[in-house]
Amino acid sequence: MTHTDSSRAPFNGAESQTLASAASTDAEIEATIARIVAADDARAARGRSGRAQQGASEHDGGDSPLGSGRALALSDLSQEHSRFDGAQEDLADRRALRRVAGLSTELEDVSEVEYRQLRLERVVLAGLWSEGTAQDAENSLQELAALAETAGSEVLDGMVQRRLKPDPGTFLGSGKALELKDIVEATGADTVIVDSELSPSQRRGLEDVVKVKVIDRTALILDIFAQHAKSREGKAQVELAQLEYLLPRLRGWGESMSRQAGGQVGGAGAGMGSRGPGETKIELDRRRIRHRMAKLRKDIAGMKPARDAKRASRQRNDVPSVAIVGYTNAGKSSLLNRLTDAGVLVENALFATLDPTVRQAVTPDGIGFTLADTVGFVRSLPTQLVEAFRSTLEEAADADLLLHVVDASHPDPEGQIAAVRDVLRDVDALEVPELIVLNKADIADPVVVDRLRHTQRETVVVSARSGEGIDELMQRVSELIPRPSVPLDIVVPYARGEVVARLHAADAEILSTEHLEDGTHLRVLVKDALAAELAEFVVAS
Repeated sequence: MTHTDSSRAPFNGAESQTLASAASTDAEIEATIARIVAADDARAARGRSGRAQQGASEHDGGDSPLGSGRALALSDLSQEHSRFDGAQEDLADRRALRRVAGLSTELEDVSEVEYRQLRLERVVLAGLWSEGTAQDAENSLQELAALAETAGSEVLDGMVQRRLKPDPGTFLGSGKALELKDIVEATGADTVIVDSELSPSQRRGLEDVVKVKVIDRTALILDIFAQHAKSREGKAQVELAQLEYLLPRLRGWGESMSRQAGGQVGGAGAGMGSRGPGETKIELDRRRIRHRMAKLRKDIAGMKPARDAKRASRQRNDVPSVAIVGYTNAGKSSLLNRLTDAGVLVENALFATLDPTVRQAVTPDGIGFTLADTVGFVRSLPTQLVEAFRSTLEEAADADLLLHVVDASHPDPEGQIAAVRDVLRDVDALEVPELIVLNKADIADPVVVDRLRHTQRETVVVSARSGEGIDELMQRVSELIPRPSVPLDIVVPYARGEVVARLHAADAEILSTEHLEDGTHLRVLVKDALAAELAEFVVAS
């Protein structure tokens, strides 16, 4: 859509006409300003999301995809789980404590305290369109809306400014910042979320204008991680990332952390009696944060040997390892459940599962391997998280094969693939063989699926929910993982039946079997370690 830089993108018919008339006055600047309806309108729009999206595609200036009531980063699934996902008890526990709209935290009766649910934070989104297309800017804001909803907030409105680079003082331009203040006042929002990482000065400058709390994309993602981390290691990694983010942004509030006032300050009311320790409290807080970070790094390093020992055991036994990687909400956990009946938590939300899960699996021809689920990725994944989760992401770097799961129903699957590969490059995992798994084929556009199959080298089309393409996926995994490669021709005495049983395990491949007078004659493919154990049974050629 085309409009002036100071306009806001509406989501109803009357405002749509206003936008069209404003757009005609300035055709040189294209901007995308996506607004999200207030709570009541959003709930009503969910029932007609299909019509709203169709209207957006038929004409410029029509309903934005944000007006459909559901962020495009979340899948439009009629059924969230399959029988392979198990009882999902963890998900039931999580949803039992979820925040809900319309509930106040003010209690009329003290007996209500154990049943109280927190009111949703009411947020307004803001972003810049500095590169790419208008659709890219809309997709980015859609993803921010999904992140905000996952964190437990109610998205009321959104705006995007067409600007080549952020304003050094307030991120948005001065006029657009004042417009954002008007939106905050009109909607009654208590938080502004910016679709980028803000410097400390930009956050303070924007807060001074809009008069409500301002957080950036990085802080939002860290908050989601803090809510969803369950394991001891995961909690430590998230806390370390949060402290790394907080340290340069720590600032004083009020007189308790005010700067020392040197000399006679006259009208400021300080002067004699005000000189002294000054910023000591901030310095103490920074020192405490640094000490806590040092302890967390030591704790995480102490957890690493246990994981390394398990990995070394698998490598010693030549067990092939396959790691599932991909964008958040692409269906990695659903795929793990489908292949191994792991029963890990599955939810149509961003970063629903953070803790890695490793399960055993077997190919159709009986070769065993391990399947590891990893944390999801996202565009502009905070560097603090990449560093904190580096030990976890080593599972991907040390794997024999990567199953790169892609949400084929997403508006920008190519962007997701590029974002995942950026993170894989950071952890030195780009050299690992990669198989692109185009998931959610049951709801994806066939044209998009065909395009991805032609642009990506190794692809398999599946649906973890319906089971479509799973057999083909397992066959491709069987072809790509390391297989037993040492051929042996052996005769095992009948008294050594345990040796024959050992060859029927998942790390050997039996080519032929023949029963002779003196024992069982087998032609097999085995791994190096097992070949040494079977040397006494080898038939001389």
